[in-house]
Amino acid sequence: MGKGGNQGEGVAEREATMPTFSWEEIQKHNLRTDKWLVIDRKVYNITEWSHRHPGGQRVIGHYAGEDATDVFHAFHPNLKFVRKFLKPLLIGELAPEEPSQDRGKNSQITEDFRVLRKTAEEMNLFKTNHMFFFLHLAHIVALESIGWFTIFYFGNGWIPTLITAFVLATSQAQAGWLQHDYGHLSVYRKPMWNHIAHKFVIGHLKGASANWWNHRHFQHHAKPNVFQKDPDVNMLHTFVLGRWQPIEYGKKKLKYLPYNHQHEYFFLIGPPLLIPVYFQYQIFMTMISRKDWVDLVWAISYYTRFFVTYIPFYGILGALLFLNFVRFLESHWFVWVTQMNHIVMEIDQEPYRDWFSSQLSATCNVEQSFFNDWFSGHLNFQIEHHLFPTMPRHNLHKVAPLVKSLCAKHGIDYQEKPLLRALLDIIRSLKKSGELWLDAYLHK
Repeated sequence: MGKGGNQGEGVAEREATMPTFSWEEIQKHNLRTDKWLVIDRKVYNITEWSHRHPGGQRVIGHYAGEDATDVFHAFHPNLKFVRKFLKPLLIGELAPEEPSQDRGKNSQITEDFRVLRKTAEEMNLFKTNHMFFFLHLAHIVALESIGWFTIFYFGNGWIPTLITAFVLATSQAQAGWLQHDYGHLSVYRKPMWNHIAHKFVIGHLKGASANWWNHRHFQHHAKPNVFQKDPDVNMLHTFVLGRWQPIEYGKKKLKYLPYNHQHEYFFLIGPPLLIPVYFQYQIFMTMISRKDWVDLVWAISYYTRFFVTYIPFYGILGALLFLNFVRFLESHWFVWVTQMNHIVMEIDQEPYRDWFSSQLSATCNVEQSFFNDWFSGHLNFQIEHHLFPTMPRHNLHKVAPLVKSLCAKHGIDYQEKPLLRALLDIIRSLKKSGELWLDAYLHK
C-alpha cells in the first residue's frame, strides 16, 4: 500500500508541476527550427523529432503552432503504439483556461465530429474485408496476364499492341488505387504489413516509390488545397488555381503562361505529361537524392519485369516506347480522377479551420455506382476518405450518411455530383481562374 501510494503521489506531483502554455505562446513555435503542437491538450516539442517522422517532417510541421488532435487520430490507426513516440516529446499542456481549439476554430463541430468518428468505430467501419482487397489484387494480376497473352497469341501488330496498352494502363490505374489503400494503412491492422504490401504494389507493380508517395500525399491530406502546404496545388507556375492565386498573379503582372487559356493548354501539358514526365523524373530523383535504396530496388524490379516481358516482342527501343505509351494513357486516367474532387473546390492560403470544415471545403464527391467506385478506386467518396483516411474504402459509403447529417446540422455544403459533371467542372474551374487572372492583370 505504501509503495503504491508513493507512486500515485509522484504521478500527481509531476502532473501538478507540468508547465502550462497559452495558445499565444504555442503559436509562436511554428517555425522550421522551432515547432510545437497540441494533441489532446498536451503540448509537444517536435522540432528535432520531426526529421524522423515516418510520414515526413513536412506533414507534421504543417501543424506546428496548432491543435493536431484530429489529424493525429485520422492518420494513426494504432494509437497505443504511436503514443510511445510522443512521451519523450511532451513539454507541458494547455493552461486550464485555454480552449482546446486554437484560433477560434468551431469547437462544437469538432466535438460532433469526434462523436461521429466514435460511432463509425462502434459500427466496425474501420474493419477490413480482406477478400475485397485480395480480389482487387487478383484482377490487377489478371489484367497484366491478359496484356501479355494478347501480344503472345496475336503478335505485336498495331491492334494487339493498342489493346494490350489499354489493358496495362487499366492495370496500372487500378494498382495505383490499391497502393493508395496500403499507403493509408487501411488494409491490415498492423502498420508493418501495410508498409510491406505498399512497397510491393507501388514498387513492383508500378515502378514508383512508397516513401516519395507518403511524403507527398500525406501533406495533401493534412492541409488539402492550402498553398505552400499541399504539394498537389503547387503547379510550378503552369496553372493558377482558385480565386486568391490568379488575382495575386494578376496584380503582380506575373505571366509565366497565358493563364486565360489554361483551360485549353491543360489538355496538352496536364493529363498527357504528369506521370510519364514529371512524376517519373521526380520519383527517381527523390529516391537517389534521399538514398532510398530499398524503394529504388523495388522500382527496378518493376522495370526489369516489364522489359524482360516485352523486349522479345518489341526490342529495347520499342519496349521503352510501349512503356511510355502505357504511362501516357494511365496519366490521363489518374489526372482526371484525382482533380475532379479538389481543383474545383476552395484553394487558398491557410484558413486555420477545424479538421471537419477544412476537409469539406477542399473536397467533393461523385455519385456512387459500381463503375464509379471501380473507375475511381472509391475516390468518388473523397469527402469520407479525407475525414477517415485509414477507413477501408469499401466502407466509405456506409459512413457517408453520417457525414451528410453532420453537414446539414452545421450548414456545411456537402457536394456530390454525377461523374461527367465532375470532370467538366475541372475545365470550368480552370477557365474561371484564368479569367480572374486576366481581369487582375489588365485592371488591377
